Amino acid sequence: MENRQQEDFVWWKHGVVYHIYTRSFFDSNNDGIGDLQGIIKKFDYLVSLGIDAIWLSPIYKSPLVDYGYDVSDYRKIDPDYGTIDDFKEFLELCHSKGIKLIMDMVLNHTSDQHPWFLDSKSSKLSEKRDFYIWKKKKPNNWKSAFERTGWKYDSTTKEYYYHSFFQEQPDLNWRNPKVQKAMFKEMEFWLDLGVDGFRLDVINYIVKDEKFRDDPSLVNQLLFKPKLYSRNRKTSIRIVSELRKLVESYGDRALIGEIFVLPPGDSSIVSKFLGKNLEALNLAFDFSLIFTLWGARKYYGSINNMYQYLKQGAWATIVFSNHDLKRIFSKSLWNGHRIDKAKLRAMLLFTLKGTPFIYYGEEIGMGNANIPKKQIKDKLGKRYWPFYKGRDCARTPMQWSNEPNAGFSNSSTWLPVNTNYKLVNVASQQNDKESFLNLFQLLIKLRKQLLVLCAGEIELLSYTNNILIYKRTMENDQVYILLNFSNSTKNIDSYSNREVLFSTHTHKLEDQTANKFYLDSYEGAIIR
Repeated sequence: MENRQQEDFVWWKHGVVYHIYTRSFFDSNNDGIGDLQGIIKKFDYLVSLGIDAIWLSPIYKSPLVDYGYDVSDYRKIDPDYGTIDDFKEFLELCHSKGIKLIMDMVLNHTSDQHPWFLDSKSSKLSEKRDFYIWKKKKPNNWKSAFERTGWKYDSTTKEYYYHSFFQEQPDLNWRNPKVQKAMFKEMEFWLDLGVDGFRLDVINYIVKDEKFRDDPSLVNQLLFKPKLYSRNRKTSIRIVSELRKLVESYGDRALIGEIFVLPPGDSSIVSKFLGKNLEALNLAFDFSLIFTLWGARKYYGSINNMYQYLKQGAWATIVFSNHDLKRIFSKSLWNGHRIDKAKLRAMLLFTLKGTPFIYYGEEIGMGNANIPKKQIKDKLGKRYWPFYKGRDCARTPMQWSNEPNAGFSNSSTWLPVNTNYKLVNVASQQNDKESFLNLFQLLIKLRKQLLVLCAGEIELLSYTNNILIYKRTMENDQVYILLNFSNSTKNIDSYSNREVLFSTHTHKLEDQTANKFYLDSYEGAIIR
């Protein structure tokens, strides 16, 4: 029985979420840029995956300095992506197919072209002056994630404003009740239209220390994880709790927050944003799994740490890639066994206890592209080339077919298509039982067939011999997940005489012997 038919099915817990970077999904009008009508045209494909929700990266009006994460109008669709009517059509289509729609909401900052900031910088007496963080001189050592300093001098009023990211993204002053009220209104606009929830961008950044104390040095942060004053404040959690009340006043809605911390991640900080009594975020992104290096022991440690910090009743997010970081297929430093390793990460994605998030293209094994410097759009890539090539490498156009431009557009594309598109594309994988796409579809289908996989409890059992083993249990049903992280065959006699429900090595479903269980190199299996 599919979990959709269960009375206790909760879409943001038990479903599968698909993350679309709209600009790169499908171009419907041949301007080289993906758009809302493009997603509509490819909607049958999304349905065929078996997903339960879609998360859209920002599509609001924007100067595109940070490609949508610099919003100049929260209530308008950027012309690159279409119109508000296109959005309404897309939302209605989602709901007609039982798919939820999650908007990406940027609360920490606006564009420097937003009317609020233009007003704020015009005069010290502006009514919007305190919408942003202004100081006569730099009060501390706070850094920007993208710049050497987070303080930018503005000659109009001869003061500095704070920005956590690009200087074109001034931070809002969330200690100002008027800012809170104004931003709540922006979210109400979309809730009134019928969206099902929000993914909150860097929500742990929104409130800063009242005393503006210095942050510890970067080395100190990496080694000792000390308290930071520019983010992770308790007031942020209280504000999120109020946002949760607003969202839930509209019914079956959810808040999902990005809690960004430096590698290797920090599950203790992530869990705090769920709230002391789970009254804040419904889900909080923990990037620990993204940053985990290869090996059964390493993944055991990260997974165990993640669950240990979750309070009773809290729910995890399972995420291995996104629009800012490397794709699953490109995480291995060397080319050897990349496909096999990516398949094991896919197994983790769909069999751990938590909500799986798929970044567009992961289901066909898209990898990071090698983009020439002259074609890079991301300011970070332009600035730090060749030491860091920016985020564009994980944002290239979706590879639909082996046709020109990978079937994404009939025009020159906003970013170059990955050169491997003739081999890696949707069309070539749809009828291939051994393909990455088939693997994803089978795993999603299995989650829907086996309630234990999407809602059951989890027990980590072992990581010895470079094999990660854990158990999912629900009422009278239990299944075991075994993942071989090594390049050699492993005999596991203690798991003999079990039914093989799934294997990354599909032939195992046919020839696995009943009296002796073994795992091939880099094989993942689900057994009962």
